[in-house]
Amino acid sequence: MPKILIVDDETDVCEFMQNYFKKRNIESAIANNGGQAVVMFSTFKPDLMLLDIKMNGLNGIQVLEQVKKDNPEAKIIMLSGEESQELVEKAKTLGALDFIHKPLELSELSKVVSLLIAKK
Repeated sequence: MPKILIVDDETDVCEFMQNYFKKRNIESAIANNGGQAVVMFSTFKPDLMLLDIKMNGLNGIQVLEQVKKDNPEAKIIMLSGEESQELVEKAKTLGALDFIHKPLELSELSKVVSLLIAKK
């Protein structure tokens, strides 16, 4: 079964995605902050991480840097309600596969599922 780590400080966003993936037989875990995300990435070993950019403490860019340093093959898609071109470029330079815009839409989550299944 594919595994996704959902990292977002908004509980409702996490629950929405977790329910969406559960219905598609994809196991998911939730981290509500960057520090938790780094630890959970190494213990949960997801096939894909959905990572919010703006969080208190470690932000998404910092988590991306840390996870990619330890796991260069990690597949990470960034989540953002607002994004500057500078942030997009930095995340892609650090190895993010793509961006999903908030508020989340089912079509974008479907794209993620397809990407995850295609790369398995």
